[in-house]
Amino acid sequence: MKAIAALLACLTLAATVHADQRFDFASFDIPGDGRIVVPVVEGESLSGIAATIDQRTNGALTVAAKEASFLGEANATLTLYGVAPYSRIDLIGLGAETVSRSTAEDFGGTAASLLAGTEGGSVQILWDVDNADREATAARVAFGYLLRSYRFDKHQADKIDPDTLPVVRLLSNDNSQASFVSDLVHLAAGVYFARNMPSEPANLVYPQAFVDRAKELFEGLDNVKIKVLDEEELQRLGMGAHWGVGKGSSRPPRLLIIEYMAGGNSPPVVLAGKGITFDTGGISLKDNDGMWAMKGDLGGAGVVTGTVLAAARRGAPVNVVALAALAENMPSGTAIRPGDVLTSMSGITIEIISTDAEGRLVLSDAVHYGQVTYEPSVLIDVATLTGSAGRALGDDYAAVFGRHDELIEQLTAASSAANEAIWRLPLDDAHFEQIKSDFADIKNGGAGYPGASVGAAFIGSFVAEDQVWAHLDIASVDLQEEDRPTVPKGYSGWSVRTLDEYLRRHHQQ
Repeated sequence: MKAIAALLACLTLAATVHADQRFDFASFDIPGDGRIVVPVVEGESLSGIAATIDQRTNGALTVAAKEASFLGEANATLTLYGVAPYSRIDLIGLGAETVSRSTAEDFGGTAASLLAGTEGGSVQILWDVDNADREATAARVAFGYLLRSYRFDKHQADKIDPDTLPVVRLLSNDNSQASFVSDLVHLAAGVYFARNMPSEPANLVYPQAFVDRAKELFEGLDNVKIKVLDEEELQRLGMGAHWGVGKGSSRPPRLLIIEYMAGGNSPPVVLAGKGITFDTGGISLKDNDGMWAMKGDLGGAGVVTGTVLAAARRGAPVNVVALAALAENMPSGTAIRPGDVLTSMSGITIEIISTDAEGRLVLSDAVHYGQVTYEPSVLIDVATLTGSAGRALGDDYAAVFGRHDELIEQLTAASSAANEAIWRLPLDDAHFEQIKSDFADIKNGGAGYPGASVGAAFIGSFVAEDQVWAHLDIASVDLQEEDRPTVPKGYSGWSVRTLDEYLRRHHQQ
């Protein structure tokens, strides 16, 4: 067996906990004792590995499964203790369908949730499933385990001691260890970063602090260039919308630009993320109820930065640029007011109806800057933009909008493979009509329903019609109220995996 501990050192800066989780990969062999995790295909009777373990325990699994009405449904679990010769057996259902890579990740994540309180020694995960497709590998199981193991306890006295974590041994014959070491662990780092930034309090992560943390993570990586536009540069370039949002705070705004160019001469994909490090609503002040969660209004910036971090760390042959539009939306004597008119970098003037519709303002300058600077093949913006998206789709789907059907189809397929669902909502001429202003070219609010489509139309007003573009509204999925197989309760980093999958499928050279 080859222990993998040092390989996870790359997570140390990107994650706050479990950076020292140790993994072993080894050839498949059913252990004679110890703690084991067993996959169970749905059915009236045990089959495959589960049937073999049942024989070794003299039918104890069959008896326990019957008593517990456990049939192996997807993500169903049954834990048994002291069933000789094993000290612990965890049965995890795979469902009845062909086992996909998402199923493998969910299996690993579910295992991590069951074993969260386990200390010392080792846990042996058995992964040899007859009806698995070629992507449902042990590496994907380990990836799911790592994603679910995330905890944000940085500011708590009672932290998990990494030295007490058991070694996780993955027993399989699919030879997927290399893909975990060279690839998936880096994708996990990108997801961790996108979870960490909104989890941090706003007194510690503000525009310049976000910049500093990102720079630290990218230090020493090949093919990376980082630029930062400060408040003076934003004003010099005429980014009146971005500057307008940030000028009410004592912590000035920033546009963080991360270029990762390893894909030859092809035009880059530009990813623009909303990075409101705290959103009070500005002069249009929010109610206090739930305002604490507005420290997470930088989720889009975390996602686009995390996506490029994953690509750069694994050395992906792709050209991609992250634009993190960072500002703190605060009320003060220098803050913008409802009724003000701002001039964006594009020259489009904006009437401010609500200072609480600020994310679309910072993105309006970011997407324009991305177009004129990089002439991208594809432009995608990501934002915790509207509660309307959640009212339409709940917390199971992010919303996607755009004018280009092929891109929407590609992103939807990527999201399905990546285990992060998105759903297309409408965007048409009527939504652009709704944001016309009597006092400027367009207005940033007060346009009525449907709010998510209107928000997309606002950002789309700054994107040329022939520019391939999509808008991802992740407001409803960014903060999860309940655990999911690969996402613990809290900030999810939703769409890092989707964007990573999209880049792999359509832009890697």
